[in-house]
Formats: sequence, structure tokens, C-alpha cells
Amino acid sequence: MTHPAAEVWLIYGDGAAGFSLQEFDTFVRHKVPVIALVGNDAGWTQIARDQVTILGDDVATVLRRTDDHRVAEGYGGKGFVLDREEDIDGVFEAARQAARAGHPVLINALIGRTDFRKGSISM
Repeated sequence: MTHPAAEVWLIYGDGAAGFSLQEFDTFVRHKVPVIALVGNDAGWTQIARDQVTILGDDVATVLRRTDDHRVAEGYGGKGFVLDREEDIDGVFEAARQAARAGHPVLINALIGRTDFRKGSISM
């Protein structure tokens, strides 16, 4: 808010987004043109990584591919789905244009699961 010309991005996973998408109500009411990028792999993957290794079970870590973009739209923001690599530039540009027009934006990026953090410590 102190730098109104700045382009502000929030980047989080779908598990974290589940706790904070209601902030789109605040963004809309206060005209905060943030761009939120949600990496949606339908899981609490950071938690599952250790839980499955230690406990041998993924209970409560598997999520749905929730339409987070529609949640943002429900609060009055703009939502986009990104599910193909070749659409990245177009979706990002559309999101930037919407933000420049004063709208908070959520990009729901449907991604696959990987084990790229295997062996790291969650803090």
C-alpha cells in the first residue's frame, strides 16, 4: 500500500491457500491489486513428504484440485487457471493487466507432484 505502483505477488501452495483465500475479501474491499499464484498439486505435499516416510500413511494430506480461482472470484477478485506450460505468458500478462486495472488476482496453477524437496527439513 505504501508503494502503489509496485507489482505485488503472493506465491503459495494449495495447502497454505486454504488458510488464507478469505483475504481476497480484504483485497477487494481495500482495492489491493495483488497477484496470488497458487501452486495446486492437490496435496499438503510438504507435510506428506515426511509423514509418509515416517508413518507410512498419507492420511489428511491429500487434497482436491480446488477451484481456488473461483474462490477469489467469489470475493470479487479475478481468477485464472493455468494448466498448460504454453499458456504461462498469456495468463501472467492477463493477470498483470487485471492487477493494473485495480483488481486482486489469483492464478490457480495446476502442477504435478514431485519429490524435489526429499531429504530437506520442514520448518
